[in-house]
Amino acid sequence: MRKPGSWMQNPTDERILEVLDTGLELGPTAIGRNIDRDRTGVSRRLSMLVDYGLVNRVDEGYYEITELGRRYLAGELDADNLESDEE
Repeated sequence: MRKPGSWMQNPTDERILEVLDTGLELGPTAIGRNIDRDRTGVSRRLSMLVDYGLVNRVDEGYYEITELGRRYLAGELDADNLESDEE
């Protein structure tokens, strides 16, 4: 069972992680199209997911899931225990 952090916006954050868990490097437009969300909102959430270490920015406009992100999806990680790089 997944343990979302109080900082997360679900189901959007989980859907973003699930799309990135396909192994592809994707941008906010492609992710948003696949989860029925707008690019701007996805971009904001990606920034937050990067801050908490669940996603990496691999290039300008492209993101990938991290090992922490995979552990979260597998239910092995409580996202409330993560610290933001911005804090």
